[in-house]
Amino acid sequence: MDVDITGAKILAEINVPFLSKYLGVWQLTETLVVSWIVMAIITITCIILTRNLKVENVSKRQAVAEWLVELVTNLVRDNTGGTKMDWLIPLVAALFSTSVISNLISLLGFRSPTADLMTELAWAIIVFILITANKIKSMGILGYLKDFTTPIFLMTPFNILGEVFTPISMACRHFGNILSGVVINALIYAALAVASSALFGLIPGAVGKVLASIPILDVGIPAIAGVYFDWFSGVMQAFIFTMLTIMFISQAAES
Repeated sequence: MDVDITGAKILAEINVPFLSKYLGVWQLTETLVVSWIVMAIITITCIILTRNLKVENVSKRQAVAEWLVELVTNLVRDNTGGTKMDWLIPLVAALFSTSVISNLISLLGFRSPTADLMTELAWAIIVFILITANKIKSMGILGYLKDFTTPIFLMTPFNILGEVFTPISMACRHFGNILSGVVINALIYAALAVASSALFGLIPGAVGKVLASIPILDVGIPAIAGVYFDWFSGVMQAFIFTMLTIMFISQAAES
């Protein structure tokens, strides 16, 4: 769902005509707004967890922060064979936390940013750039280009497509699973609302009419589906996307 607010209108209202003319062609979407909320949640959480750090007698808050850092560090090192890819740790932490919170924010009534394919495609572009940069760094520009011609020259178009569509397939997989959960949950709510109206409409008189107008069955029952689609699937998709990112970039650096 897009909010009917454009950059041009905002910039015009704050009296910046030059920027309104050249930078005002953008639309403030629900995905963008919720993404800002996700970033704010992550930023505030990091600030809270890293305040007043100590070497000794650490607080529970600092212990949680250290545990999270150690968790991400071990995840990267265990899957890259040592400390040589430690530069990936901040990226993995940011990618996983953004993905998890974006997936789970639907529990607060927001539409998940990951239900918009543009979100995952932005991540895919970052992953593609890192894969390409590490391959060129490892193989050299000529070696990178030559690799597209293996095992035979006729495979070049297919190798190029495979290179480009690897991160895109990651994005589509993540997007498809999250969107399917959103759609299924919406269908469950709609079906239960109809069932509630039909069931309580059988009660005669004014009481039946009042109860039929309230989607009573929507309370509680959809939470069962939400346990899977919002919690389990949301966390698993974030983990899978992060693991694939680590593997592809690590393989590119070693090629």
